[in-house]
Amino acid sequence: MLETRTESVFEELQHYVGFSAEDGAALRALHPLAEAHFERIADVFYRRILEHPEARKALEGGESQVGHLKVTLQHWMGTLLQGPWDTAYFERRCRIGRVHVRISLPQHYMFGAMNLLRQELTDVLEESLREQPDEAVRLRRALGKILDLELAIMLHTYREDLLAQAARAERLATFGQLVGSIGHELRNPLGVIETSLFILKGRPASLEDPRVVKHLDRIGEQVGIANHIITSLLDMIRARPLAHAPLQLTDVWTSALTAVTPPEHVRVSAVGLEALPPLQGDAVQLLQVFVNLLENAVQALGDTAGEVRLEAGFPESGAQEVRLVLEDSGPGLDPAIRARVFEPLMTTKARGLGLGLALVRRILDRHGGGITYAPREGGLGGARFVVHLPLPPEAT
Repeated sequence: MLETRTESVFEELQHYVGFSAEDGAALRALHPLAEAHFERIADVFYRRILEHPEARKALEGGESQVGHLKVTLQHWMGTLLQGPWDTAYFERRCRIGRVHVRISLPQHYMFGAMNLLRQELTDVLEESLREQPDEAVRLRRALGKILDLELAIMLHTYREDLLAQAARAERLATFGQLVGSIGHELRNPLGVIETSLFILKGRPASLEDPRVVKHLDRIGEQVGIANHIITSLLDMIRARPLAHAPLQLTDVWTSALTAVTPPEHVRVSAVGLEALPPLQGDAVQLLQVFVNLLENAVQALGDTAGEVRLEAGFPESGAQEVRLVLEDSGPGLDPAIRARVFEPLMTTKARGLGLGLALVRRILDRHGGGITYAPREGGLGGARFVVHLPLPPEAT
């Protein structure tokens, strides 16, 4: 019996536009003709963008970012014409679509931008191959297909991310209504218990019996846990204003290590933080991100000796952001729950509400960043979280 294989989204899009190996060969033939024009095309591209106030506003920092973005666009055109047009290519292009969602770039600007690139590159090939009309037709056809494929990838990713955002917002709204109501109702009885506990502890007679003291302490501990749970739930639905100020991530990480205090059998290391430029953000809320991720990593190791490692740097794509990879040598996440690991109330712990990673994502989203989960590379066990935070305009 022959085994059938499900076609990937990228393969489906390639078939839809009719992109073939022959088209790839044609694009590679076009590259040396077009490469000398990349800088000029990038200038035209961003000059056109800056003429439109809404598109200009979507570029955080405006003209201050354009210099770096021009270089990124030239690299994009290089990979457009050289490939390889494989799964890694598809994933890189999907990240571009996700950035468009993050900065709220209207979709119609993607069509305009792709049309401008189509026009400029077509002009180059027709001018270069004026004496070879058949070759010009072959290259123009391949260029049209790859640009259609690029647009299809971006729109596919744009749609997927918008649908995911809408679903998360709907779930969070329902979750928020429930939490707000329950939190308010529970605060009152907990306040009464705390007051009664304070009065009882203030009476010498109640402290003479060790058993009474033990139970009073236990009640106090459980009241504290209940209050912490309510506070965590309310933090998930509150939109506390961000205190935007310059910060160094190395200082935030140091504070997180002090707050968590990893046990002796867990080795914690960090590389690359000192080389990062200052960011703009809320240091208190970003501290919560580091604390939650670090606590999860340490708890994943349990009593087993292991390591937690943070590596900081910049993405290979040239995006205007810093990239933080935190991984541990624990058992990692079950593939069945990876897609839902950032949802509220999703947890694999025997005791836990599953709010830590949901709160991490919420804080990073509000900073214009994000977080993803990926297994450790090389077939190693353990969890691996990749955090992205945008660079301030002055750092680009």
